[in-house]
Amino acid sequence: MPSRGLYYKPTLFTNVHPASVVAQQEIFGPVLAAMTFRTPAEAVELANNTAYGLAASVWSESVNVALQVASRIKAGVVWVNSTNMFDAASGFGGYRESGFGREGGREGLREYLEPAWFRKAPLLVTGTSAASGARAAEGLASGGAGESALDPLAGSAIDHGDEPPIDRTVKLYIGGKQVRPDSGYSIECRSSKGALLGEVPLGNRKDIRNAVEAAGKAQQWSSTTAHNRAQVLYYFAENLAQRAQEIVTRLAAVVGRRQASRELKLSVERLFSYAAWADKYEGAVHSPPFRNISLAMNEPIGTVGVVCPESTPLLGFLSMVLPLVTAGNCVVAVPSAAYPLIAGTCTRSWRRATCPGASSTW
Repeated sequence: MPSRGLYYKPTLFTNVHPASVVAQQEIFGPVLAAMTFRTPAEAVELANNTAYGLAASVWSESVNVALQVASRIKAGVVWVNSTNMFDAASGFGGYRESGFGREGGREGLREYLEPAWFRKAPLLVTGTSAASGARAAEGLASGGAGESALDPLAGSAIDHGDEPPIDRTVKLYIGGKQVRPDSGYSIECRSSKGALLGEVPLGNRKDIRNAVEAAGKAQQWSSTTAHNRAQVLYYFAENLAQRAQEIVTRLAAVVGRRQASRELKLSVERLFSYAAWADKYEGAVHSPPFRNISLAMNEPIGTVGVVCPESTPLLGFLSMVLPLVTAGNCVVAVPSAAYPLIAGTCTRSWRRATCPGASSTW
C-alpha cells in the first residue's frame, strides 16, 4: 500500500451478524461482509434486510435459481453471475434510501419528459372550504358553471320515506376489517346545505400505525399475478356500476346530481382502464453492446400513503388509490374531507371483489 494518501486494504469480514454496521450500511470501499445462509429464501431475506439497495449480484450455478432470487432482491440493479457492468442503453438507479429515479436507457429519458395532456390540464383549485372546492370541481366535471342548486337532492339528506334515517356511522377499514377508531371519537359529515349525512371515525396515530402494519402484512398482493389483479378490478368496476343509483344519490347530497353522475361515470371508466392495463404494463428487454441481456422490470413501490382531494370525493379517491393497487402496491388512504363516507360506500364493493384484506386501508 502507498505510504501517502487515503487507502484501505481489501478486507473480508467473516461471522457478520445481520444487525452489524457492515451489513446494514453502504460501505464504498474494498470490503466484503460474508454471511451464511441455508436456503435461497433466507438469502433474499438477508439481502433485503437493509435500508439501502443500490446494486446487488447473484451468483449461482443454476440460472433458474439466480433469476428467481434476483427478481426478489430489493435493489435498483441486480447482476446475475457478473458485477459492475454498466451501459448507457440500460437504466441505472437506486432503491429505497439509495435514491430514486433512473439514469440511462428509456427509463432515464422519461425523467425529462411529460405527457402531452399535462400542458393543457386545468389549474388545481385550492379552495379554503369543501363547498368551494366541490363547486369548482362540478364546473370542471360538467364543462361549465356548477348546477348543484338545480339538484333537489343537493343539500338534503337521503329520503327514507316514513322510516327513521339509518345511522351511517362507518368504521375504519384496516386489514380487510371494519374497526373502531382508537380515539373513540367520530366527526359529522354534512351536505352542502348543512344536513347531517352521517358520522365518520376520527383516527389517530395508533390507527395509522395499525394501517401501515396491516399493509405490511399484505405484501403478498405484489406477488399476485397481473391477470388476477385485473380480474379483481373488473369485478370491482362491475359491482360499482350496478350500485350506480345508490352511489349517485349519496354523492349528490354533497356535490350535486350532475357532478355525482359524472364522477361515477368517469370512475367506472377508469376502473375498467386500470383493469385492462394491469397485465399490460410490462418491463423491457435491453440489448447492450456487451454479450448480456438487460431486463427492466416494473416493480411495486410497496406501501404508499395517499391523501385524497376534497373537491372530487369519489373520482379523486379511486383515481389515486386504484392505480397503485393495480401495480401491486398496498395503500393507506385518507378519503376526501368533504365526503369521507364515500370510502365506506366503496368498502362493500371492495370486499365483494375478493381483494386481499390489507391491500388497501382507509
